[in-house]
Amino acid sequence: MSAEERREAVLRAAQIEFGKGGYVGTSTESIARRVGVSQPYLFRLFPSKKALFLATVERCFDDLGQLFERAAGDRTGEEALQDMGRAYNSLLDNREILQMQLQTWATACEDSDVRTLARKRLSELWHQVERISGVDTEQVIAFMGRGMLLNVFAAVGLPRTNDQLGDVLNGED
Repeated sequence: MSAEERREAVLRAAQIEFGKGGYVGTSTESIARRVGVSQPYLFRLFPSKKALFLATVERCFDDLGQLFERAAGDRTGEEALQDMGRAYNSLLDNREILQMQLQTWATACEDSDVRTLARKRLSELWHQVERISGVDTEQVIAFMGRGMLLNVFAAVGLPRTNDQLGDVLNGED
């Protein structure tokens, strides 16, 4: 495996481990073990645990941006938003991605480096949605707000479709 392939494997393993244990609760040893490398090798790829966490956050935003680009294709307006929303909703079926997103927000509350990066990347994602869709600010607010609400629904196991959600919120399973 090349160094770049190892780096990718480490980022994927870090996403899983940080997603489960958070920044503070995850050891670099557990990440190295998941990948099958030594801890010193891990630190040759990433100089610190913080650098690895930040790179993992970057990777998550990169993946999301690529997902939106693919989902929208050459569509714009409400059609693009709907396609990006459907793609995002299906992404949340992956607990590892969902947990890493939630850990990012939780860590950003306490860590200024993570907060700065998350703020920067969320802003970039916002502008990307504007560029792809061409919709106004209110529609972007609604789109991003729905995405955050979907995160919460996915985390607590609520259905993320209108037909199923109404039943659950009315006490029916």
